[in-house]
Amino acid sequence: MPSPTARSFAALARSSPWRWRSVRFVLRRSGYPGYNDSAVRGWIRRPAALRVEQLDGTLITAEAAQGGPGRAYAVSVDVDLDADGLVTHRPDRYAWHHDDPMYQDYQWVAMLDPVELADGYDTDGGRRESAPPVRIDEIREVEHHGRPAWEALMRPTDSYDPRCSCCPLLFSAQSVARSGSLAEHMKPADPRYADAHRVRLDVGTGICVRTEEVGGDFAGRGHDVAIETVDEPFPDGLFTAARRRRRG
Repeated sequence: MPSPTARSFAALARSSPWRWRSVRFVLRRSGYPGYNDSAVRGWIRRPAALRVEQLDGTLITAEAAQGGPGRAYAVSVDVDLDADGLVTHRPDRYAWHHDDPMYQDYQWVAMLDPVELADGYDTDGGRRESAPPVRIDEIREVEHHGRPAWEALMRPTDSYDPRCSCCPLLFSAQSVARSGSLAEHMKPADPRYADAHRVRLDVGTGICVRTEEVGGDFAGRGHDVAIETVDEPFPDGLFTAARRRRRG
């Protein structure tokens, strides 16, 4: 990979669906009421298999959905790639189902496929690379839990269109404007928004492995992902909850 630019950073953010098939990771969220800053270990096997455990191995959920809205995963969709294999354009999100299985909220989905950091909302009602959703500054190459990553300082524009306005990657006046009101877990009602957001993308997968609010009432709030394996063949049994044994 060459040194990142604003253009290549955006291209990496829209490339996740074409850069990995399975992943295991540890997720920590900090500063979000209701999540208790606790960590979980997640398994995703595309298109629709999910497992989440507590770090002590206690199962939280396991599922392997068979399709339906937000479940079908069309990796066969043609996309334009640049010389580095990054996606320069992808079809409108309403034209194909591509979301990964969700755990807790849509921030989980956006973290795994952070296209909202690449393509904004335009007057046609779709995501377009011609409508930048963020201003990208201070781009640099870093290491994140032993893996190459790109880091940037981001400031949302009026084109920022999060996967879900109640649980965006970048909580901001722009994300709130999409919903018309603050989500219950985003109080106080009149917050001082972050001056910027520090964001990291894993180079190998395009997953958003870190966000951190810089300044504002929620300074320091964000998430951290430690990727443990990529494209490991996960067995079907991993995504099936173990049945309880009958007594007697």
